[in-house]
Amino acid sequence: MNEMAPKPAKLGKTQRQHLVARIIEQQRVHNQMELVELLAAEGVSATQATVSRDLEELGAIKVRVPGGESAYAIPDLPKEQIAPSANLRRVFSEWVVSVASSGNLVVIRTPPGCAHVVGSALDRAGLAEVLGNVAGDDTVIAVVAEGHAAADLARRFTELARL
Repeated sequence: MNEMAPKPAKLGKTQRQHLVARIIEQQRVHNQMELVELLAAEGVSATQATVSRDLEELGAIKVRVPGGESAYAIPDLPKEQIAPSANLRRVFSEWVVSVASSGNLVVIRTPPGCAHVVGSALDRAGLAEVLGNVAGDDTVIAVVAEGHAAADLARRFTELARL
């Protein structure tokens, strides 16, 4: 009898994306080809292009991990969903290292490669005081809305970050 190796499964998009999210939560995934290989180890066939689209649709971001490497992470909530204040507190306490204000701006510093995590959480928090923000590598600039004091918002952020 000729035994053949099982052919990798072709999951539906939703099932595959759920598996991608689970893999990223359970281990460090440094690049898309590594994710393709990890999916194959789970018996799922996917191309690099498919994985790239999945990561984009899941809102996956690259964050720096101890040792200076970067790995994929998926924010806790979909982009369009308002995050509870507990999520903002958790993100700020884990990632914010300093907060300052000037005029109608609040400057939030993070470790290198982490500003986008804070910026995304700030966007999803839906704070009326914040018109929007711009995240770089290690700095987030939040623009404070008219009628609100940047210094007050900076104090609030400092408390959230437990600084």
